[in-house]
Amino acid sequence: MILMTAAAFKPSAETAPQSGARLLVSTLERLGVEVVFGYPGGAIMPVYDALAGSKLKHILVRHEQGAAFSADAYARKSGKVGVCMATSGPGATNLVTGIANAMMDSVPIVCITGNVAQGLMGTDAFQEIDILGVTLPIVKHSILVRSAAEVPAAIEEAFHIARSGRPGPVLVDLPKDVQFETTADDYGFSIPNEAPRVDHDAIAAAEAAIRAAKKPLVYIGGGVKIGGATGALRAFVAATGIPQVSTLNALGTIPTDAPGMLGMLGMHGTRAANHAVQDSDLLIVVGARFDDRATGKLAEFAPNARIVHFDIDASEVGKLRSANVAVVGELREGVEALTARMRSGAALNIQAWADDCAGAAKAGAHRYDAPGEGVYAPALLKEISEAAGDDFIAACDVGQHQMWAAMHCRFAKPEAHITSGGLGAMGFGLPAGIGAKLADPSATVVTIAGDGGFMMNIQELATLKRYGIPLKIVLIDNSSLGLVRQWQELFFAENYSEIDLSDNPDFVKVAEAFGIEAFRIDRRDQVSDGIQRLLAADGPCLAHVVIDPRDNVWPLVPPGKSNAEMMEGS
Repeated sequence: MILMTAAAFKPSAETAPQSGARLLVSTLERLGVEVVFGYPGGAIMPVYDALAGSKLKHILVRHEQGAAFSADAYARKSGKVGVCMATSGPGATNLVTGIANAMMDSVPIVCITGNVAQGLMGTDAFQEIDILGVTLPIVKHSILVRSAAEVPAAIEEAFHIARSGRPGPVLVDLPKDVQFETTADDYGFSIPNEAPRVDHDAIAAAEAAIRAAKKPLVYIGGGVKIGGATGALRAFVAATGIPQVSTLNALGTIPTDAPGMLGMLGMHGTRAANHAVQDSDLLIVVGARFDDRATGKLAEFAPNARIVHFDIDASEVGKLRSANVAVVGELREGVEALTARMRSGAALNIQAWADDCAGAAKAGAHRYDAPGEGVYAPALLKEISEAAGDDFIAACDVGQHQMWAAMHCRFAKPEAHITSGGLGAMGFGLPAGIGAKLADPSATVVTIAGDGGFMMNIQELATLKRYGIPLKIVLIDNSSLGLVRQWQELFFAENYSEIDLSDNPDFVKVAEAFGIEAFRIDRRDQVSDGIQRLLAADGPCLAHVVIDPRDNVWPLVPPGKSNAEMMEGS
């Protein structure tokens, strides 16, 4: 945590006295903020009073967690900083899961919380909480604003920190007396000069490692899209022909059906991706952090591979796996420099390796002709993503449906796949869909949720109705906590403990009670017509899809095992 010091900022021209709350609103307007997600309360009432007549579009969610998740998805889709706000105490603590989610996935959001007046801090005042202390491990930075004059600089600093370097959440806490205080001072924030630098020695070493390799593989992480390096990476892949694998958060960085793309690696990765990693002799890791869901048993991950690691965050390099070549800095500039060097030399002699990878991908391609008349979720998700086309955006919740979506949907763009990757927060899908749709009203945004996660933020159906947000929802209902049930089946001797959700409400009636169009799909022959109805609906619409509770996600790497030890379904 760093407290504000006015000396760090440049004073701007004197203006008419304004309250701290009004300065907050005008600063957000000046920064180009268009949408703010929030929920009012006693300690932030001056800010809500100042919102009246502003240029900001405030989205009144029905739970503060929904505000944070919506701001997160808005940031991922728009490339801007997402903004959410809440009052003190329970309002602020309800943001915590959303803040942690943004931290784990490196998403730039600014969270503004009201607090009790400074004179009451530390007295256990009504709805008082030390939100800076509570969130200290899960924010990139925190600011407690002590005076109205510091408000503009605090907000500008928060935006700068949230989106610079490795992005992340920043918390700004505004005591109520600061919101009421008036001042004619307005300090502008002086943004330091941070011209990107490229380590050309490291780039040369990376080129040498690639040219010496017989089986190079690109390991794409979510940092590529966050760092605006998608175009650069696509150019590198096109120039070299090196096959690629992707983490969950990087899906769509390279189109999922592009030649050379082997799919997701890790626990629910494709056979081709995991086998390629294990066989490779050089991993070119770009914006990835060797998450355990991706690596499996780390000691046996890519056992024959040397590592070239590109990352903006030096602390990630060598944290879990030593790098033979480390390229620390902005990803786009680094990858572009490497591509230029690769283009200036001879073409790589890796065709046999590329052919092996392509053959493995073809041999391991998933089959969608599952027996029976029930809905087969992988086939449904594949069909809906293909029907929606290149404008398809999936805002996924967490569970089996999330893995099916990652494995079977077609993603043409990096921002087409929005999910809670690092934290795995159930309840993310519905508010994330709201944020993504507000960020890009022209896109076909589909929330893909399970019955467990959907119930955790089901109240946001009211937000959809209030603002007429035409979000489409595919609710895959297996009447259980599917991934937990699958693990209990496989690793706990079928001792099914507290996973039964068969007493779920009638989701069609629930949606209709909120004023949302809804219908049910429970047979395979209803799927195509249902998808067309969902996508053609003018407003928000929910398709309640009933599947067999016994359906599992395959393949699966057992926890603690190597990615080479994949389990297959029967």
